[in-house]
Amino acid sequence: MRPLDKIILHCSATREGQHITVDTIRQWHLKRGWRDIGYHYVIYIDGSVHTGRPIEQVGAHTSGQNTGSIGICYIGGVEKDGKTPKDTLNELQETAMVNLIKALREEHGALSLHGHNEYAAKACPSFKVYEKFNWLL
Repeated sequence: MRPLDKIILHCSATREGQHITVDTIRQWHLKRGWRDIGYHYVIYIDGSVHTGRPIEQVGAHTSGQNTGSIGICYIGGVEKDGKTPKDTLNELQETAMVNLIKALREEHGALSLHGHNEYAAKACPSFKVYEKFNWLL
């Protein structure tokens, strides 16, 4: 197993309420020339958690931070206009995300928690992790 030190949260940057799948994101990433989906986990609108890239493999989700990190993406993150960033994380997704973070920490130790927007000039995950999940930091 590769050494891990952090979890980085992402959004799919899709319209509020728009359902997409791991396979959809995988196709987007393959078109970019990547070898697989960049995220390790994807949380659907219904709160179900789906595996993306195997956790044993380095992800492709945050430039310069992939080596020791786990990438978690929730479906959503943009207003219905398709442009404006918005925290669309619903209650089911939030519960699933918190449970996944706790499970990953139980399995892999003290992993710090971050948002993609801490490492890049992006809105993703369309909220500030240190505000929304300050009790988990």
